[in-house]
Amino acid sequence: MSDAPVVTRFAPSPTGFLHIGGARTALFNWLYARGRGGKFLLRIEDTDRARSTPEATAAILTGLTWLGLDWDGEPVSQAARADRHAQVAHQMLDSGHAYKCFATQDEIEAFREAARAAGKSTLYQSPWRDADAATHPDAPYVIRVKAPRDGETVIADQVQGNVRIGNDQLDDMIVLRSDGTPTYMLAVVVDDHDMGVTHIIRGDDHLNNAARQMLVYHAMGWDVPVWAHIPLIHGPDGKKLSKRHGALGVEEYQRMGYPAAAMRNYLTRLGWGHGDNEFFTDTQAKEWFDLGGIGKSPARLDFKKLDHLTAQHMTVADNAALLQELLAFLKATDAPELTPAQISGLTAAMPLVKEKAKGFNQVIEKAHFILTKRPIEMDEKANQSLDDVSRGILRELTPRLQTATWDRTILEDIIKETAEAHGLGLGKIAQPLRAALAGRTSSPSVFDMMIVLGREESLARIQDGTT
Repeated sequence: MSDAPVVTRFAPSPTGFLHIGGARTALFNWLYARGRGGKFLLRIEDTDRARSTPEATAAILTGLTWLGLDWDGEPVSQAARADRHAQVAHQMLDSGHAYKCFATQDEIEAFREAARAAGKSTLYQSPWRDADAATHPDAPYVIRVKAPRDGETVIADQVQGNVRIGNDQLDDMIVLRSDGTPTYMLAVVVDDHDMGVTHIIRGDDHLNNAARQMLVYHAMGWDVPVWAHIPLIHGPDGKKLSKRHGALGVEEYQRMGYPAAAMRNYLTRLGWGHGDNEFFTDTQAKEWFDLGGIGKSPARLDFKKLDHLTAQHMTVADNAALLQELLAFLKATDAPELTPAQISGLTAAMPLVKEKAKGFNQVIEKAHFILTKRPIEMDEKANQSLDDVSRGILRELTPRLQTATWDRTILEDIIKETAEAHGLGLGKIAQPLRAALAGRTSSPSVFDMMIVLGREESLARIQDGTT
């Protein structure tokens, strides 16, 4: 096993959106495989035909794609492999590791009632376990795997340590139902084996399943994969995530304006650590990520940390890639499409408006000056800052701007000189100038805006604001 190439998998049930906890599980599997030159596979566990929908499958794929998690090969449908699962159940039957159980539901319930009354374990012990095949009736049956009755099963878990479960806690679980359909517990093991999965990284709510699934591995003589059961994510209040905590699906985080790189960084740190490193790139994450760095306690969602990481990622992001992600954000939120002129302006303004932005909403807000059209609509504070005195100073400033070299340092010098000539601080001119250029009193630096807008547009806006 140790020399085999690493193969991990993410196996969601398509019964809804891609939950933030599922997204982190997928990310951990992706990082572990990608950092070791291995494969990251995707399996859709769609055996629950009543609840599984194509729309939910599409939502999962869309969520993974937005998060930037690519998988190897085509997604595997668990439901499509039912014949293979049944084949394995019959192989265990033939080898004596499983048996036909003809017990009815009424008989099983009667057994449990009697056990409860006697204060004994209610784990069903079938009388058919060691029955002679000659005594088998011509009746419907399930196939049960033979669990050991004494000793213990040890789950060698990379996160939880050695977890010991007494075999008297394990029942002879059903692997094939009476209608010939496989159970989930069988299907998971067969699929993981056939897909060559070497490491199973999943939520610790599956920890007890591992002991039962090992029954199938041992019965078939298959290598048991490396287990790593990770604690679940809790809300900021320390309670299990639920709708009351707000955003639960990854697509909601996209609509909230978070960039995918920041989400990857944040989710990686949510329950895993590498020294004191908070901010890191994908390359670093793939290089550093290991199972030993995963904590045993549930991680808590912290939107302040996510905002902080977002600002860092926005600042260093490639401008062209960030623009494409911003356009996808606008589409996801059903916002109006930007015109070619607005996209061109935003391209020029991106280095300015992305700086320390805590999401695409803030980028759009900071870019208001480039996305708006003349005549600029003034907000109340901007109107107040453009009084008669400030308008007069801006009119006086205009001829100098018309002939000036359109360079940030030169523009700054001209405006400073004008302010000094009137015995004013720079802010006393910058504020009305900002109002004329952006229509609001909060915006990027006036000098940066003038460079991005250019001479003609800047002068036209100043003229509009002073007439």
